[in-house]
Amino acid sequence: MNRRPSLPTVPGRGTPLDPPNRFLPLHVDLDPEEAPEGSLRTQYLDDRPRTIISRNQSPDVGFEVSLNPYRGCEHGCIYCYARPSHEYLGLSAGLDFERYIFVRREAPDLLRRELSHPSWSPDAMALSGVTDPYQPIEATLKITRECLKVLAETRHPVSVVTKNRMVIRDLDLLGELAQAEAAQVTVSVTTLDRTLQKVMEPRTATPTGRLDAIRAVAAAGVPVGVNVAPVIPGLTDHELPAILEAAREAGATSATYILVRLPHSVAPLFQDWLGRHFPQRKEKVLARIREMRGGRLNDPRFGSRMKGEGVFAQQLRRLFRVTCRRLGLQEKRRRLSTESFRPPAARKSPHPGESTSGGQLDLFA
Repeated sequence: MNRRPSLPTVPGRGTPLDPPNRFLPLHVDLDPEEAPEGSLRTQYLDDRPRTIISRNQSPDVGFEVSLNPYRGCEHGCIYCYARPSHEYLGLSAGLDFERYIFVRREAPDLLRRELSHPSWSPDAMALSGVTDPYQPIEATLKITRECLKVLAETRHPVSVVTKNRMVIRDLDLLGELAQAEAAQVTVSVTTLDRTLQKVMEPRTATPTGRLDAIRAVAAAGVPVGVNVAPVIPGLTDHELPAILEAAREAGATSATYILVRLPHSVAPLFQDWLGRHFPQRKEKVLARIREMRGGRLNDPRFGSRMKGEGVFAQQLRRLFRVTCRRLGLQEKRRRLSTESFRPPAARKSPHPGESTSGGQLDLFA
């Protein structure tokens, strides 16, 4: 990806770049300074899938079913492994992933329909498996909350993963599920350094906000854990013990970590970001990642892709386990119960084009 070093950053975005889509033969390279007025603003577009529940076939992911109310993510985390998923939509994994957000307004209705099917067998559902269910537009659309209402009504087990303190808003529903041992929350904390977080995850909750979320979730009686993810060697790995200690003090009872993953176009985006914000540390960070990834920037193999391999990966794993043992943090999240599940009550079907989760959605916001 050939770019001018002087290409400016875009305020509030993880990257100003729109790398070529690996599925498309033609690519037009635009300078953000020359982009039409308003084109860099976040645009929300309707996505109307036939099903809202996804099945996971990966053996190293801790869930089999997931629900994603949104595609794309305005949080703008530069390291996000989900960025290449936008290429299946004909868009880029760079700025497009942050500014074109596909919203699934009918997700609550689809969820209700699928849980009503006679063949449905309840299993812990991940919310979400790809992008954050509590990204900024959720404050307005409340699609995630409406999905949680369906899950609370049916007492269907759900595991929420987020890096946004907005999860506190839904503690009434999560608390109701927790009484049936059917809910848990995991808050991702990457760094405690506010300066680093602002450029690495520009539209997420602050580190303090995430710890506040852990504290509030724990106080509501909902099991809560911390996910130190991703761990970036040479940049954030030294914070691992401090993050675990802060999360434990806030009320977390379990913990896990994931090594940074750089699939497809995420690798060049991440390299460009390092050059912009940490030029003196860039080569050290990339070298350490390669040492933990068998000489490459990304290792897609199941198992090793999450934790890495080699001496430094082993050291990181030992540090994590020793710290968890010292703090009394469980390395495995509790198993959720399906015993209280009950199919949703029958309700009148909406008219074609009508959704119970909200009105028409403006294309631009």
